[in-house]
Amino acid sequence: MISAGDIRNGITFEMDGKVMQVIEFQHVKPGKGAAFVRVKMRNVITGGVTETSLNPSAKFPTAFVERKKMEYSYNDGELYYFMDPETYDMVPLNADVLGDGFKFVKENDVCTIMSYKGNVFGVEVPNFVDLVVTKTEPGFAGNTATNVTKPATVETGAEIKVPLFINEGDKVQIDTRTGEYLGRSKA
Repeated sequence: MISAGDIRNGITFEMDGKVMQVIEFQHVKPGKGAAFVRVKMRNVITGGVTETSLNPSAKFPTAFVERKKMEYSYNDGELYYFMDPETYDMVPLNADVLGDGFKFVKENDVCTIMSYKGNVFGVEVPNFVDLVVTKTEPGFAGNTATNVTKPATVETGAEIKVPLFINEGDKVQIDTRTGEYLGRSKA
């Protein structure tokens, strides 16, 4: 059990039958009245964000979210298969639990599979990936305007915006949380 007064960022707990993760919290002690805890939390299953005030003495059961590193192997229609590196078991997941950043993941990349009581609810992809540009228009000589971008397709099929000097075959680094080009890859 965890009391509302002990809540910190990142803690997961059960509230009204839902698994919640604390995004932000604030202990409030007004001049009049009792102290309370203002909490911004996310439902880890649905992704919905709510804000509420809790009594600091309220107690909630702690929820243990299991995180396991697995290697993405392949997809077969709507199912995406991940391999457990310890047991070599293949785990099929539906496309709806993958998230937006998964479009930057290629085969054999390691992802974190998140589950609660054996039910997988999400996949965390690496924050930064290095991918090869497979299709883009050539840059034009003399076009030196700053912050001008062009569309480019990377090896996973995702489309991003890159500066004019990037050509096909260049390896670029991408932030999977925002889909932004970060720079040329060092490797």
